[in-house]
Amino acid sequence: QVQLVESGGGLVPTGGSLTLSCAASGRTFSSYSMGWFRQAPGKEREFVAAISRISGGTYYVDSVKGRFTISRDNAKNSVYLQMSRLKPEDTAVYYCTARSGPVSTNVGNYDYWGQGTQVTVSS
Repeated sequence: QVQLVESGGGLVPTGGSLTLSCAASGRTFSSYSMGWFRQAPGKEREFVAAISRISGGTYYVDSVKGRFTISRDNAKNSVYLQMSRLKPEDTAVYYCTARSGPVSTNVGNYDYWGQGTQVTVSS
């Protein structure tokens, strides 16, 4: 079992920056691929970024490439999402997620989810 707790959401102006953090419980954090998804009102949950469990390879949805950076610190059982040049369309609840298999962009492939943290970008 893995428990995930997100933090760092808030209200920022267009063009601003924000860093989300996700703290995971458990002793086998390094064996999990980690991801961030987001869900805007009235929309489906969508993939944002993921980082692999072994190589640390990173993956992003096209709309955030060059603006968002995912990273992990296995010693701290944490994963981060640095967001810059934020746009109003980035407004959503952001969820941290983990899976015991290879990294995936498919929401259905993840085993554990946090409660989410709200990010609001004002125009």
